[in-house]
Amino acid sequence: MTVTARQSAMIRESFHRLRERLEPASVYFYEALFRRDPSLRAMFRDDLAGQGMKFMTTLGIVIENLESPEALGERFAELGRGHALIGVKAAHFAPMGEALIETLRNELGGEFTPELEEAWRAAYAELSERVIRRGGIE
Repeated sequence: MTVTARQSAMIRESFHRLRERLEPASVYFYEALFRRDPSLRAMFRDDLAGQGMKFMTTLGIVIENLESPEALGERFAELGRGHALIGVKAAHFAPMGEALIETLRNELGGEFTPELEEAWRAAYAELSERVIRRGGIE
């Protein structure tokens, strides 16, 4: 599914609101991820706050380029190769996506409408596919 211009705008706006709480949101994301798949914990360093901020910063860059993802082709490849090196598999992207949705729902509360969730799910599906494909993740 391709992300529409309206969905891109909704995602950017919601991420802008999330920026005020990036650190707790980033830690919450990893806690949600490890609840879904505890085996993934071994792939990450102990500093989840730092790792989470790195994730959120990268997510912000990707969100700013939602309507021109080709501009980030090499970035997707680097992300994919880096994740493949630590043992990330394509199947791991599903619990990551669900953890992201849970984090957004937790942080945005009632502002996280079904329409906004649909937009985020579409964007995550599209972006994770690019990282998997360009990074050669199995």
